Parts: sequence; C-alpha cells; structure tokens
Amino acid sequence: MTEHVVIQQTGAVQVVRLNRPERKNALTHAMYTALADAISNAEQDSSIRCTLITGTSECFTAGNDLTDFMAGPSGQFEHTPVGRLLFGLAAAAKPVVAAVNGPAIGIGTTLLLHCDMVFAGDNTNFQMPFANLGLCPEGGSSLLLPQWLGRVRAAELLMLGGAFNAQQAQGLGLINRICDPAATESEALEACQKLSAQPAAAIRATKALLNRGNLENLRDAMRAEGESFGERLQSPEAAEAFRAFAEKRKPDFSSFS
Repeated sequence: MTEHVVIQQTGAVQVVRLNRPERKNALTHAMYTALADAISNAEQDSSIRCTLITGTSECFTAGNDLTDFMAGPSGQFEHTPVGRLLFGLAAAAKPVVAAVNGPAIGIGTTLLLHCDMVFAGDNTNFQMPFANLGLCPEGGSSLLLPQWLGRVRAAELLMLGGAFNAQQAQGLGLINRICDPAATESEALEACQKLSAQPAAAIRATKALLNRGNLENLRDAMRAEGESFGERLQSPEAAEAFRAFAEKRKPDFSSFS
C-alpha cells in the first residue's frame, strides 16, 4: 500500500484518489500496484458497483515518475505494476469512471481510454508525449485511438505528442462532459451513483457487449506496446530525452538514426 493512493467507499462507489500533489501525482510502481489492487478488489467486492478514479481539482497526473521508471520493472509486461493496472482496467466487468482536472499526461490520458465515462474540468490539458521522450505508445492507445479517431488524427496525437484541451478532447469524443474544476468530481460521482442504482447485471452485460470482439486485440496490442516500451526505455533517445528534461533544455535527437 502507499499513502499516495487514497481509497474510500461512498455507498456502492469506490473512490480511488491519486494523492501525491507535491509531485503532480506522478505515478510510481507502488501507486500502480495500489491502483491495480483497487480495480481487482472492486471486481471481487459485491458491495462495490462502480469505481471513480480521480486526483485533485488542480491535477490528475503528470504521468510516470521518470526516476522510478528509468530502470523499468522486470518480467512479462502484464504482470508488472503498470501492466496489472492496464489489463485489469481492460478486463473490468464493473463500470469505471474518471474525474480529471489539470495535467493528464501520458498514462494520465491513455488510462482514460479504458474508462466507461470521463468528466474533465475546463482546466484539463491532455498529452501523450511518448515519442517526444524517445518512447512509444502504451495503454492500448496504438489500437484504440485509430479505431476511434481515424489513423491520421491518432498519428498526430501519438507522433507529435502535442497537448490538447478539454474542448478538443470532447470534440474528439474522448470525454463525456466539461466541468468547472471545482465540480468535476461531484459530477462524476453523481454519474457513478446513477450507474450503481442501475441493475448491476444489466450494466455488466452492456459493458461486455460494448467491449465484445476487441478485448483480445487490445490485450495483444498492450503486450506489444509493453515490450516495445521496455526496449525504448533503454534506448539512447530516451536517455537523451530524460537527460534534457533534468537539465531543463530541449533534447537533441539529430545524432540518432
């Protein structure tokens, strides 16, 4: 367990809160483990009908803790802390809702692709800067984004890695509603409570049908992404990107082919 992920239950809703504000909720392996455990526990606990993942009114997450992730965990990707969370979200039978404010960087954007509903404050900035860091897409984004947005728009988001705001995210169909940041969590919680009041078996069946036919492809995509991501973490391009980040300068990839 870690104090950087706070888990509470409100009625039939499990609220999972990222709680590392001094580091903009940058995710460590311990935090991933806590998140994965929360998703797994919700599946097993009959008193939980829905999970809400959130941060604060200022920040969802700035992405991975780079210091923690430079080495990368060993073993098959789906059994690592990150893999356990992503595969758990993909397979979750019960609904998962997200309330997002402020930075939602890297995994802070891609994990939303596995949520059933997403509420975002008008202060939210999304970004998937994997290529900018010498890395590659993760979280199933290389499969889901082309399916949802078309290949060219997915390529722009994943290859150029630029930021986009809540209005743009809604236009792309990636979020349900734009909120006042002070109300994002309460609006998302209201949706969770409505979901929890619905017939539980009917909600599970509906979610299963929505995901039908794509789950194995998604798992294959995440395995391939995880393998490539691990290789890219050890690449000279990633080393230059992380070094430049630490030195507060623009990385220079001109010498790499």
